[in-house]
Amino acid sequence: MITRRHMLATTLLVATALAAPVHAENRPAEIRIGTQKGGFFPAVRQRQTLENVFKPLGIEIKWIDFQFGPPLLEAINVGSVDFGYVGDSPPIFAQAGGAKIRYVAAVKSDGNTQAIVVPKDSPIHALADLRGKRVAFGKGSSAHNLLVAALEKAGLSWSDITPAPLAPADATAAFVKGSVDAWSIWDPYLALAELKENARVIAFDKDVHKPNAFYIAGADFVEKYPSLVAKLNTAFASEGVWADSHHEDVAKAQAEATGVDIEAIRRFVARSNYRVVPIDAEVVKSQQVVADRFAKLGLIPKPVNVSDIVWKWTPGS
Repeated sequence: MITRRHMLATTLLVATALAAPVHAENRPAEIRIGTQKGGFFPAVRQRQTLENVFKPLGIEIKWIDFQFGPPLLEAINVGSVDFGYVGDSPPIFAQAGGAKIRYVAAVKSDGNTQAIVVPKDSPIHALADLRGKRVAFGKGSSAHNLLVAALEKAGLSWSDITPAPLAPADATAAFVKGSVDAWSIWDPYLALAELKENARVIAFDKDVHKPNAFYIAGADFVEKYPSLVAKLNTAFASEGVWADSHHEDVAKAQAEATGVDIEAIRRFVARSNYRVVPIDAEVVKSQQVVADRFAKLGLIPKPVNVSDIVWKWTPGS
């Protein structure tokens, strides 16, 4: 005799059986991560940390290389990359352009890994000396923000310089040839310029403003897989704790992954921190200052509210 209790138990068993494969099927076959020579991702890639975390879930990790942040975020926007690491400016330009992205974690930089440099014999010795000079920077990059903030601090306007928006490879060539007077740039290109070209720093990030860097994910990816985003953050945070006390191991892994000179990488790593943290009110406030700065100068098409695209990560969740 089939009782009501038996029917209920059978229904629950069927529901459970159906739910399990659906949950598995809803996991992506792979997670595509955008990386660049700056930051920490190349070392993590070399150490196979994420692969070891996600393989038991049946998820492959695919790494995709970019020169700098703006094209990486465009790839996230169009859905060809799921997750990446960039400086403060790229997300603002992306948000202003309607990109489907989310801030998912932050790194509160010490301000030592990005600077404005000049040739060693340059007559430029202070930020005020940039007036009338041709200055290279990556458009929409964190170096763009550093340059704007530096001009503000020196009492100069954007129109007081000749902007030379160049990707890192092109800016390197221009700096070496002397076709630009100064260059706003981040590590490891900064360290390479110091070591190979005897470039002289006239201002680090910390001398001008309080920078942050960000872990960014696609809005659709966050909505579909919030637990995977949290797992990515947790994995990178764990690696960051390890990295802070293993600089030489990080440098070797980073150099192997990127092919960049090990001495430049050692300099870069020594002045970095890798502490991945949730995005708090302080970070949002700081990032809003950057957004308002670009809006005021007309460098983005419309003002943005940073908090609109912040995803709340609770470590341990």
